[in-house]
Amino acid sequence: MKNKLIMFWAIVIIVIASIVTICVKPTKLGLDLVGGSRLVLEAQPANNAQVTPDMMSSLQFAIENRVNKLGVSETVVQRAGEKRLVVEIPDVSDLNQAKAYLGETAELDFRKPVMRNGEAEWEATGLTGKDLDRANLSSNATNGQWVVDLEFNAEGTKKFADLTKKLVGQPMAIFFNGEMQSAPVIREPITGGRAQISGGDQGFSVEEAKKMVDLLNAGALPVPAKIIEENTVGPTLGADSIAKSKVAGAIGLGFVMVFMALYYRAPGLIADVALIIYGLMLFALFKAIPVTLTLAGIAGFILSIGMAVDANILIFERTKEELRAGRTLFTAINSGFDRAFTSIFDSNMTTIITCTILYCLGTSIVKGFALTLAIGVMVSMFSAITITKNFMHLIFGTGKLKNPAIFGLRAEEINAEYQAVETKREKAKFGILD
Repeated sequence: MKNKLIMFWAIVIIVIASIVTICVKPTKLGLDLVGGSRLVLEAQPANNAQVTPDMMSSLQFAIENRVNKLGVSETVVQRAGEKRLVVEIPDVSDLNQAKAYLGETAELDFRKPVMRNGEAEWEATGLTGKDLDRANLSSNATNGQWVVDLEFNAEGTKKFADLTKKLVGQPMAIFFNGEMQSAPVIREPITGGRAQISGGDQGFSVEEAKKMVDLLNAGALPVPAKIIEENTVGPTLGADSIAKSKVAGAIGLGFVMVFMALYYRAPGLIADVALIIYGLMLFALFKAIPVTLTLAGIAGFILSIGMAVDANILIFERTKEELRAGRTLFTAINSGFDRAFTSIFDSNMTTIITCTILYCLGTSIVKGFALTLAIGVMVSMFSAITITKNFMHLIFGTGKLKNPAIFGLRAEEINAEYQAVETKREKAKFGILD
């Protein structure tokens, strides 16, 4: 009983934490509910090279990873023609913020001086942001100006070392998004794979340096891309549809709870309480992650509620079977949960496996549905197995079933021939009678 009380108070703490999270954290809604920004990008290959489907697929993948790393922001990145991408970012109506969120183009390249027709020009060396491992914000120890430290990957380190060997005594310019940031003179070969962008004589402001670091760490695009169209998008469903969805969800949940109470009586009421706790926990998780809810995400949420109820139905039916066989209340409850667990676990695991496949192979909207459903299924298992079982043991304890009607049974259904009193919980757990 002591362990059951500890678990009960742990559940109370989880409920309080969930309510606080729901009240404090804002709810993020998707583009189809709150609108957002729409940007059209066009690939700009060097030297007017042909844009291939593989090139566009790589560009789409890079941008989608950049703006939708967890797959929960429901950002839509889709092809439009041979060399254009349409990016829709929910809940961001400020176009400047949307472009900053997209990361612009973040093109980094190193150039060497050449003479053409008697004029000095900068020529690409082949060392670009693709060869970068990470960028860090720091300050110059000499003048205190903000600088960006660069660390190259293995291939970039080799390229950088070869270049600095060839350019000893000459400048090597660092260009970012087509603008020269600095052109330090190479005094000696640099083999450690590190470089620094100083921002010239004026230096960087902390905001400029931090933005550069963020863009570089977001990853270089496989091909340069230019924003050729930008506009805001109004919500396709709007506040009225959100209100109607809430009413429809409340009605559906209400019918389920009434059915459970009428058909399963006392256990049904316990399941209803567990279902409310489940809803609070899941919604709090969505806010804490945070998950951007669209209609697809809400569908996953509602579907997981149905699966949580299904788990309770399996448990209660198994418990009623044990009571009909004449088991004591304690044995019937334990056996009911244990016999139902295999079915619940198998069905939920197949759902989680399916969600994993959808998350790995699907588009952003499909990922949102898969993620909300998978989280809901995992929380529903905790709710059905732990919360419902804890409440049933606390309420019914190890006493005798004096009134079968509270379990939706008639007295004549109980087979008294098999009644016995268990002395060890390990035996009762598997329905073994002394």
